[in-house]
Amino acid sequence: MLLPSTPLSVALALSLSWPVFAAPQVKSSAGQVMSLKRRSPSDRTIEEWGVWAKNHKAGLEAKYGAGQPQKRSTGTNLITNQNSDSSYFGSLAIGTPAVSFDVILDTGSADLWVAGSTCQTGCENVPTFDPTASTSFQNQSTTFSITYGSGQASGALAKDVVQMAGFSVTNQVFAVCDQISSGLLSNPVSGLLGLGFQTIASSKATPLWQTLVSNGAWTDPVMAFYLTRYINQSNADSLEFGGSFTMGFTNTSLYTGEIDYISLPTTGSYWILPLSTLTVQGTQVSLPSGSASYAAIDTGTTLVGGPSQYIAEIFAQIPGSAPGTGNFQSYYTYPCSTSVSVQLSFGGKNWSISPQDFQLSQLTKELCLGAFFELSTGGSAPSWIVGDTFLKNVYSVFRYNPASVGFAQLSDFALANSGSTTESVPSATIGSAATSVSATGRSPTRSTSDTISDIKVSRTSLVSIAFFWTIMAIAGLLI
Repeated sequence: MLLPSTPLSVALALSLSWPVFAAPQVKSSAGQVMSLKRRSPSDRTIEEWGVWAKNHKAGLEAKYGAGQPQKRSTGTNLITNQNSDSSYFGSLAIGTPAVSFDVILDTGSADLWVAGSTCQTGCENVPTFDPTASTSFQNQSTTFSITYGSGQASGALAKDVVQMAGFSVTNQVFAVCDQISSGLLSNPVSGLLGLGFQTIASSKATPLWQTLVSNGAWTDPVMAFYLTRYINQSNADSLEFGGSFTMGFTNTSLYTGEIDYISLPTTGSYWILPLSTLTVQGTQVSLPSGSASYAAIDTGTTLVGGPSQYIAEIFAQIPGSAPGTGNFQSYYTYPCSTSVSVQLSFGGKNWSISPQDFQLSQLTKELCLGAFFELSTGGSAPSWIVGDTFLKNVYSVFRYNPASVGFAQLSDFALANSGSTTESVPSATIGSAATSVSATGRSPTRSTSDTISDIKVSRTSLVSIAFFWTIMAIAGLLI
């Protein structure tokens, strides 16, 4: 999760590879879909894992401060999974004519920014946005800067048409960055899309998602994630099918049973829930109540971070575990022979974290690194940051009104696609938007076109498009 003037989540700190383009935007009675893509990491040495772990902790601490419409619609964007669950990104399109860009999807921040064509540092081999190529571009002549634990991005604010998953927003404020810290971006990712509330936006602008939902563009005031798992899978590629991000509806083919919604104890900033119980190896860890229990549900963060005393209690339930040293300080190691069972509850049902996800990495033949680590946040930031280590195990829903986050059990269909190396990485196309709204508050309108236009893909992308339609049909999303 990336917040205003906060660190870019681990997602961006990790290396990103392969270009991925905006998801197909198609009109459907059920809605459009945005696929996520996932990238797997190359093998790391213990030293490399140590550097990664240290940067991940520093990044989160910096990020959290050590702040009557016409017919509505739905949309889906297929996701890419990067580096074996290190990060998940989707795609959107900017400008006229529209050009697609891959962006980290982050419920822990609220700004949209991309690298610009005049970028001077930190954007080598990264697709960049050229303002002069868009006839609808409006320079706001306002400086922008955002700081993450792993670096900083700065530039200027602008307005333009932004499209995503079949939706189009005119006059959307975003930042075009020309100074980016080295390593913050890596091909194919060009920036970040914040999915938090406006109050935490460094730009002070209304986020893309909030413009859509507040204008009544969505059938239901929800957005949802299904994330795939490839962690510690040796045959995984750097980019894999990552799941889906939906706007305006929940995909019933991806979960079973009811969605367990928990109201936000505080609204208008992060997607926060109270962490009420935490159970490890059958033993419940004693947790505080009130604001000390608050946890940010953060799609832009890889792991789970929390106060040192409770992280220590978690690993105290695992025989043979030990605190890390050096770059692994604030992390814990444990015997790889131990299958660790962890359950979290936010005031409703108990949700299990797979032992696969608890094991961040196997450092030696016998020693493994845990995915929970000690984290110190500051100010009004929540004490816990719950990232993809947990979110891969559930179908997660972020509801605007009433403000809440919900979880549901993944369906057999969803589980079958997780970890499958036969699934194609989604490729994006740019199509005509089915629903359009203005960031200035104009009522949403429907376009008269329901065809996909301006398709710009390589020959290899055609395979992914065929897969996209196959998945849509199976999932019952084809319209």
